[in-house]
Amino acid sequence: MENALRKKAKELLEKGEVKVVIGFGWNRDKTFTTPVFITKPEDAERLVWNPLCVNNLSVYLTRKFKDIQALGRPAIVAKGCDIRNILVLISEGQLKREDVFIIGVTCNGVVYRQELRKGELKPEIMPTKCHNCDVRNPHATDFVVGDKSDFKPPESPTGMVFNKIKEIDSKEATGRWDFWVNEFSRCIKCYACRQVCSLCYCERCITEKNMPQWIETSAHPRGNLSWNLTRAMHLVGRCTFCGECERACPVNIPLNVINQKMITVVKDAFDYKSGYDEKTHPPMIVFSPDDKDDFIK
Repeated sequence: MENALRKKAKELLEKGEVKVVIGFGWNRDKTFTTPVFITKPEDAERLVWNPLCVNNLSVYLTRKFKDIQALGRPAIVAKGCDIRNILVLISEGQLKREDVFIIGVTCNGVVYRQELRKGELKPEIMPTKCHNCDVRNPHATDFVVGDKSDFKPPESPTGMVFNKIKEIDSKEATGRWDFWVNEFSRCIKCYACRQVCSLCYCERCITEKNMPQWIETSAHPRGNLSWNLTRAMHLVGRCTFCGECERACPVNIPLNVINQKMITVVKDAFDYKSGYDEKTHPPMIVFSPDDKDDFIK
């Protein structure tokens, strides 16, 4: 797969079809992968693909990275779950489909930790999203690297995130409230969750608006609750469960749980999941007379 990936990246750069290839490369010690930005054909050899390619690189297509946009038309190495974010960006008018070349890679799951023994990667952890993935064969691509995967996701979602949702849902309202107040109390307002999310692309975040002050900036219970609930609501109907926000959180707040709960609510209410079709808008910004109205009390 790496040879095919490098060959295609080199070809795109040599022909001038793209000006930069956004992909994965090894860190200095080859213990984890890191985003790389290839602008010269001869540097395509730096590209790698393996289960440690966790990052959702679609974040580099947003306005937060204007210096990368200034390089010219990009090609991006993307797993199926990453492509879902790209399609949301397109559906929301943040990106034109023709403005990015998508190199899809077939994926059998990623790992957040590994053991290096004789140069061989030994997976230890596979996140919940991988156990339930239905886009291991990437969609909406310009070029695909890798053999087709025959993986079929389970009929009923499985994994730690879904187990935690069931546990929280079984609590009384006060128990659910206490759970989230306790989790959010650890927030240090570093905004890593915002920065790593490709769907948080506002040039000026609501946290930075102080006339009026919508969200208190200090890390105390009231401000923490406002920030985390506001961000969760902004992602309703848009989040693809890529998991980057929780992975980036330095205090391990279970953000995947609240985001996946909202995904489930939207699926039940509107029969919609984000990131499969760039021509379909999220249900929270469009109206259909067929929408359920049983939530109206």
